[in-house]
Amino acid sequence: MPYASTETDRLSLRPWTDDEVAAVLAGERPAHWADDFPAEGDRVVVKLFADNPQWLGPYGHRQIVERETGLVVGSIGLFWPPDAGELEIGYGVVLSRRGRGYAPEATRALSEFALTAAGVHTVFATVEVSNPASVRVLEKAGFERWNGDGETATFRFVKN
Repeated sequence: MPYASTETDRLSLRPWTDDEVAAVLAGERPAHWADDFPAEGDRVVVKLFADNPQWLGPYGHRQIVERETGLVVGSIGLFWPPDAGELEIGYGVVLSRRGRGYAPEATRALSEFALTAAGVHTVFATVEVSNPASVRVLEKAGFERWNGDGETATFRFVKN
C-alpha cells in the first residue's frame, strides 16, 4: 500500500517503492537518483528492510527528493515501532547536496510527522560527538541535547 509523501518548501519525503529497493539491492541506479545516491548508509538500511518490513510502513523510511530537480538526494527514516512512546530517526544526504540545509529540513518535517502517530511523544537520534555536522543538523531541526557518554550524544524532539 503506498503511503503519502511529506512535503517541505524544497523537499518531498517520499516512500520507497519496491522497484527502488530492488534497484539498490541489485546495484542499479535509476535516472531519478542524484549521481552519488545511494550512499553507503542508504545501502545498509535498504538491506535491513527485509528483516524490518515495518520500516516501510506509514511512519517508516523515506527518500529525500529535491523538488526543484526531482532527484533523490538522500534518505531519512523512522525505526518503527516506537518503544515506550519514543521513536528513533536516522538520515543522510549525499555529498553533492550537503550544506544546503536539506538534512535539518527533512529531519524536522519527518519528526513532526512522527509525532502525529498515536502514542508517540518523542523522536530521538543518537550521534557520535566526533560528528559535529550531524550534531548541527539535529540542533537546526529543533532537537535538544538530552544526554551522552562522552563519545555519543542523544538528542530529543518532544511533543509539547
